[in-house]
Amino acid sequence: MTLSGTSLLARIFLGEGDKINGRPAYVAIVEEARRRGVRGATVLRGIMGYGAGSRIHSAAILRLSEDLPIVVELVDEEARIRGFLPWLEEVLGGGLVTLEKVEVIRYQSGR
Repeated sequence: MTLSGTSLLARIFLGEGDKINGRPAYVAIVEEARRRGVRGATVLRGIMGYGAGSRIHSAAILRLSEDLPIVVELVDEEARIRGFLPWLEEVLGGGLVTLEKVEVIRYQSGR
């Protein structure tokens, strides 16, 4: 698989406790993205953040540390990312999704 030039980056901001069909949302999103052939996915765990509800989630606050911020990043050609968005809208209960154009400089397996 090759990917170069202008592509699209989708960032999906979630809580660690968010679920899709009883599974962690970030797991379901990455697995569905892979099934649909999206070229790259990464899950990042934040140490602090807040969203639409304005409730702070932080690793420093023990009672909230079970719902830390999660960001799922997906990178691919614009058509494939935009094709993924309807599924995401259907299954995502809350969160924030952003898109930005990126220039892919290198996309190559380490093997």
